[in-house]
Amino acid sequence: MELLGNLALGLSVAGSLAGLGYCLLGVTLGTLVGVLPGIGTMATLAMLLPITYHLEPNYALIMLAGIYYGAAYGGSTASILLNLPGTATSAVTGIDGYPMSRKGQAGVALFMTAIASFVGSMFGVVLLSLFSVPLARVALQFGPQEYFSLMFLGLIAAALIGSGRSIRSLAAVTLGLALGLVGLDLNSGVARFAFGMPELFDGLSLVAVAIGLFGLPEIIANAGRIINTPPEAKTISFRSMLPSREQWRRSRMPMVRGSGIGAFFGALPGTGGVVATFISYATEKKLSRHPEEFGKGAIEGIAAPEAANNSAVQAAFIPTLSLGIPGDPVMAIMLGVMMVHGILPGPNVIAGNPDLFWGLVMSFVIGNIFLLVLNLPLIGIWVKILSIPYHLLFPVIVAFVCIGIYSVNFQVMDLYVLLFFGFLGWGMKSLNFEVAPLLLGFVLGPMMEENFRRALIVSNGEVSTFLTRPISGVIMVVSLAIIAWFVVAGLRHVAGRGRRTSENQNA
Repeated sequence: MELLGNLALGLSVAGSLAGLGYCLLGVTLGTLVGVLPGIGTMATLAMLLPITYHLEPNYALIMLAGIYYGAAYGGSTASILLNLPGTATSAVTGIDGYPMSRKGQAGVALFMTAIASFVGSMFGVVLLSLFSVPLARVALQFGPQEYFSLMFLGLIAAALIGSGRSIRSLAAVTLGLALGLVGLDLNSGVARFAFGMPELFDGLSLVAVAIGLFGLPEIIANAGRIINTPPEAKTISFRSMLPSREQWRRSRMPMVRGSGIGAFFGALPGTGGVVATFISYATEKKLSRHPEEFGKGAIEGIAAPEAANNSAVQAAFIPTLSLGIPGDPVMAIMLGVMMVHGILPGPNVIAGNPDLFWGLVMSFVIGNIFLLVLNLPLIGIWVKILSIPYHLLFPVIVAFVCIGIYSVNFQVMDLYVLLFFGFLGWGMKSLNFEVAPLLLGFVLGPMMEENFRRALIVSNGEVSTFLTRPISGVIMVVSLAIIAWFVVAGLRHVAGRGRRTSENQNA
């Protein structure tokens, strides 16, 4: 009964006129950006952050969440029709989606994408509704030691799991932690690394840092792109979208398995949709009776990764809203919006702001229904947008970015911060450094420092308190085990490469 009452409360927020409007706006913008190759979800969220600062926190989060899962769906349209994945997660869908399109089955592929996305999203929403509240109640028993250990585990996992450049990711995390030190010290009130500039007393602007790291490098990289032959919009009738009975039969279990895989990896820090989609695709190819069809238009190759991707998107909110610990940069931005509105992330959010939490949960249901109803008729429009020359788009994008950044604090310093991190992000990507761990380190750094100091005050300066408390100790052991495993794997790789080199020289 308590759950039904909470869902009714959430429906009163998400089902209001304003809630429906911002949800519709979010999923529409997200789908639009997901279709466009080269911009990405993170860049769009960062660019639209200034708008949300002037909204109520309930509607700000509803709109940003709509952009997030709307982009996860929209990226698949360009991937299937044109083999141009709009987001990293939609690249897997194109492996079988584009061959189906070439065979004249683009409508079936797009219809199955919509259905699988909806199934995966609803699976993630159910888990979010059932497990966030119990997890938050357990988290209320946590002390600063447990929170520090959890954040430490999140950063380690974000830097190492699912990344092929572990050392560089760790370096990016460290740089993010260092940048989080800028501003007034929490305890003494002394300015740190502000260089006498009052504009830096509150720290670096999250909006400027996020747009600089994710938005400007993409704009710079795509500014010179020229499309000589704009793609033509395809006329797809509703009749051509309906899958056959055999295609329905082959898609049912892949959607179920993909939803489970996506929910598991979405709730883990540092993995998310990209890892979930690849693993779900590999799983279906392993289990299939016809693995030779994968890569040539297998319907399972669309159903499984799409369900996994959207389930992971919803499941990522579980640790973010119940523990206050973001698992990826998108969740870090969500926490940043909450802090800007004066809401302290953590387990008290669900108890102290039930309208915000349950309104967000119900907006997921409404938003995914919007996606299902709106996007099938709008496929032709999304494809036409791809024909707009990018050199006409990017000056407008840059102008709106600068206006948005300045409108947050009305400080010219924020534009300099934007410019600095834009070149930093471009340089990091050019050198194959991960930028996402840097943002996670920047957001979590101040919270880690605060909990670290509290833990030392409570324990009279005993560092061993992080290991002697049972839950904190287990988390720290897991973190150290992950580090040790990657160090050993790296040493084995180096030793094996040296052995092969010596064998080749002797031969």
